[in-house]
Amino acid sequence: MFYYLLYPLHTEFSFLNVFRYITFRSVGSTLTALLVSFILGPWLIRKLGNLQIGQQVRDDGPETHLKKQGTPTMGGTLIIFAIGISTLLWSDLTNRYVWFLLLVSIGFGVIGFIDDYLKVVKKNPEGLWPRYKMGGQLAVSAIVALFLYFQPSYNTILAFPFFKNLAPDLGLFYIPLVIFIIVGTSNAVNLTDGLDGLAIGPVMTASATYLLFAYLTGNVKIANYLQILYIPGVGELSIFCGAMVGASLGFLWFNTYPAQVFMGDVGSLGLGGALGTLAVITKQEILLAIVGGIFVMEALSVIFQVGSFKLRGKRIFRMAPIHHHFELKGWAEPKVIVRFWIISIILALVAISTLKLR
Repeated sequence: MFYYLLYPLHTEFSFLNVFRYITFRSVGSTLTALLVSFILGPWLIRKLGNLQIGQQVRDDGPETHLKKQGTPTMGGTLIIFAIGISTLLWSDLTNRYVWFLLLVSIGFGVIGFIDDYLKVVKKNPEGLWPRYKMGGQLAVSAIVALFLYFQPSYNTILAFPFFKNLAPDLGLFYIPLVIFIIVGTSNAVNLTDGLDGLAIGPVMTASATYLLFAYLTGNVKIANYLQILYIPGVGELSIFCGAMVGASLGFLWFNTYPAQVFMGDVGSLGLGGALGTLAVITKQEILLAIVGGIFVMEALSVIFQVGSFKLRGKRIFRMAPIHHHFELKGWAEPKVIVRFWIISIILALVAISTLKLR
């Protein structure tokens, strides 16, 4: 919106020329989302508390979590709102990728909202039935896959890091791959959201990393220099990524240990869906496994735990997801959280380094 309102005036006020630059608008988007989170956060926490929308804690988990019973949840609505407002204010609204990414975030957020509502408000411990929850995620992801597949400026090439000449064209097989990446990322972030600030930290790191990827992918000169795929218009998604960074940082202010509010499924599914879609649109699908290594580790720990118990009758970890395993080993909750943050930053740096190692 600012782009259309202010940039046309740059002929009369030269300083308004900065609104043409994605870098400037990305910073503006980040700060706006942060400010929205700071302003609305206290009000939302009070509102959720007054409505008695509090976290339900499993009695089979670590005993230290019992004190979190009743902590306001569904705070992810604040994250989605801050991202949406900031993106609409600072983006070029003629860019179809911007609108599509917003709709995907809201779509996954709505699925999470329904699940949270049934669990917390309606006191239904099962929440949204798994087949409906997964069905909704598959439907939204399928729309993403089909939208991209039929875009004339897009391609179905899968780029591999470290190998500049390894980029097979998957054709129709690209559609199920897109669905797998988006649904998998969404659920992996959801599984990671089990400790105060644990999920939002890696989300913020991944968002900042994909801000860089989006900018590079959308710049034809830099993309050619780095020998990565150039996708016209993708650079504008840097503004969306900046909004994710700002909204995540603002939410972390209230979600850090001991948390005043939890994001709930509305936040974790919405953010996970957004990250998966970003990875696909920027053509950095495989790098998501590195950037989001924490999410991959959490998801695999659950898969291996369930598989091992069904096949051998034995557990691999004391409890899954794996962050609970370290808690039960005696690690203090803040230690688990910060160490996972450190790992996520290291993995992000490794992923960025692959841009030159080809």
